[in-house]
Amino acid sequence: MQINTLKRKSLSSAFWRLFERGGRAVVELAVQIILARLLEPTDFGALAIMLVFVNVGGVFVTSGLPTALIQANEVDDTSYSTVFWISLVVSTVLYCVIFLLAPTIALFYRMPQIVWPLRALCAVLLVNAYNSVQVAKVTRELELRKTFVSTMTSVFVSGTCGAITAIAGGGLWALVIQQLLYAITNCLTLAVQVSWHPTKHFRPEEGKTLFAFGWKLLAAGLLETGYNSLSDLIVGARFSVESLGVMSQGKKYPQALGGVINGSVQPVMLATVSHVSSDMNRARAITRRALKSSCYLVMPVMSFLACSAPALIPALLGNQWRDAVPYFQVFCVVNAFLPMHTTNLQALNAMGRSDLFLKLEIVKKTYGVMNLLFCAFVLGDIWLLCCSYLVTNVVSQVVNAWPNKRVLGYGYTNQIKDIAPGLLLSALGSSVAITVGFFGFSSMATIVLQAIVFVLIYLGASALFHVEAYEYLLRTAHELLISRK
Repeated sequence: MQINTLKRKSLSSAFWRLFERGGRAVVELAVQIILARLLEPTDFGALAIMLVFVNVGGVFVTSGLPTALIQANEVDDTSYSTVFWISLVVSTVLYCVIFLLAPTIALFYRMPQIVWPLRALCAVLLVNAYNSVQVAKVTRELELRKTFVSTMTSVFVSGTCGAITAIAGGGLWALVIQQLLYAITNCLTLAVQVSWHPTKHFRPEEGKTLFAFGWKLLAAGLLETGYNSLSDLIVGARFSVESLGVMSQGKKYPQALGGVINGSVQPVMLATVSHVSSDMNRARAITRRALKSSCYLVMPVMSFLACSAPALIPALLGNQWRDAVPYFQVFCVVNAFLPMHTTNLQALNAMGRSDLFLKLEIVKKTYGVMNLLFCAFVLGDIWLLCCSYLVTNVVSQVVNAWPNKRVLGYGYTNQIKDIAPGLLLSALGSSVAITVGFFGFSSMATIVLQAIVFVLIYLGASALFHVEAYEYLLRTAHELLISRK
């Protein structure tokens, strides 16, 4: 059965993205288990605080212009070089600022030990000035096999070195080395594969054109990262660095695993919809397909993780992380709906409506910050703060979907109908699987039995009721295999 070139290339890229993120998740999970058993919650809390400054700075480097390169109708080598030189200047300025402020940051959080680790970690900004352009190029050209190779290489190198450092008693430096080596190895490995290197050419007018589109994404990225970072800063200052470490561990794994599946579809969707943005019906069809497929894959994973958490977390990370279980479960529920957020936002970007993207981020972050401040300083309860994310998540689903009723003719009600099968089957599977934990089996036996029960119910019911997303994914995998023969 023949499939057209764009669809074939999009599907191939989606599978490579899935393999990349899946492989990375498996290796990083193994590394994180080792590190969690060797290091203290305070080490992870300190890393979370340092990453606030690295991530906010990273938005300036990796958001906006690189995304504009993916969306632009036409680009050439000079376009890529123009974005690189802008990103390099910005990242250098940011690195110098954070380098100078490191002692002040350490003093505020009463952690003098983070001064040099923070300075070292921020070198990631300089590396990403180059790598973000490479990633934009391979994403635009739907050649994600290259990112698979670079990601797997870098995750093995950085994970191994981080684990060795932790075993040797490196403490916080083990986490810093892991983060830094990942960025460096990823950049070098991708550079070997990508037929582009920066030149001295710089085209100011093109920089302005790309910035006209990208600045809205940059601002939106700053709002998103700033909001998430504010949460970590407030928890670390209002409660304790140890509490931040426990909460960050509970948030990290659902966020990463949800991103593995969802992230394999969304970048490909952005590039694909950009090619057909003039055809609303086709763009809407691609968006619906991305939402259905992502939700059908993400929701069961998050549901299973939430129901197995009481046995899973102590078994993998150790009993010292039992307090992370309820946080882990809350963030599993939050990330189960991740595809609804990203699909709507990516559709707006692909249709060239980054202005709406920015407006949505302003609205969401306004009520998000108000909620954060109220829970932290009025209620003064970190658990209520965590649970409040469930409320803001539901509200944000509606907010993100609202513009697409007009832009694509695909509103929130229709989206809920499309994801309902995956949502209901996930709830059914987790409801039955959770009862396995009441029989008193060992942790590993409980996890294995819960997985078997969940998979049998989810896939069995999907086949029995002819769930459209299930049949589409099977058919697509078959078509892709045939097209490669």
